[in-house]
Amino acid sequence: LIIKEPCFHAHRGTPLNRFLHKASLPCLYHVDTRALTLRIRQRGTMKAMLVCGRLTKQRMRSVLERIQRMPHPDTENLVAMVSCKRIIDHGSSNRKRIVLVDCGVKKSILKHLKSRAHVFQVPYDTPERTITRMEPHSIVISNGPGNPAHPQLIGTTIKTLRSLLGKYPMLGICLGHQLLGIALGLETYKLKFGHRGSNHGVQNIETGKVYITSQNHGYALRKRRGKNVHFNWINTNDGTVEGFRHGVYPIVSVQFHPEAAPGPLDTRSLFSYFLDRY
Repeated sequence: LIIKEPCFHAHRGTPLNRFLHKASLPCLYHVDTRALTLRIRQRGTMKAMLVCGRLTKQRMRSVLERIQRMPHPDTENLVAMVSCKRIIDHGSSNRKRIVLVDCGVKKSILKHLKSRAHVFQVPYDTPERTITRMEPHSIVISNGPGNPAHPQLIGTTIKTLRSLLGKYPMLGICLGHQLLGIALGLETYKLKFGHRGSNHGVQNIETGKVYITSQNHGYALRKRRGKNVHFNWINTNDGTVEGFRHGVYPIVSVQFHPEAAPGPLDTRSLFSYFLDRY
């Protein structure tokens, strides 16, 4: 937490300093947050380092050199760190069977799916033959962190998705949306400013309606003609792709979080649309 003026007392509830201590969260204060905001606005996402103690010129040069040498977090396969390590069978009396490819799935997404179907939660690198043996009615590819074009994802998740195209209905959410796009031949790029927060406007081009959504991503799909991909959702702030449907395959994909939690529930009906239709 980086703030300008600390306020460590509370009329009711837990004081901020006690909350931070309990949550093991660091806090920097007496920082010119407006200057920091302007720097980020000009430069976009940057690497940084927290340093304790007095900074001499020599130490400052050493720190800057370390930051420059430090690899960007997205060079790691972050999905491997957060995906489940084994297949989890969320038993249910519901006859509809869904395979959830876990790239770092939020519990709220899992909750929505479990209320409507028998869910098999599988690791991100599960091969095609394993998924096929489960005889799913549809496949959902979850949200998750990191670079969607990471080599280890191209060789596992994306490879599996390509082999499953057209065989099952698919729903992609956030990172899952980007992975599906790559599997269909599209490209991703890193945004100068990631979309973070619960008040991002998106427009459904086919209906003209605008919805408020929760978002948390640093990459986006690049628009490209052909490929039978119809981009039907856009971001009202910067015009980036927020969703698509496929003209041939039963595929629905969105960049935002329809389950929100936390956030607005404007687009929660997408779950019903997908599960009722497929």
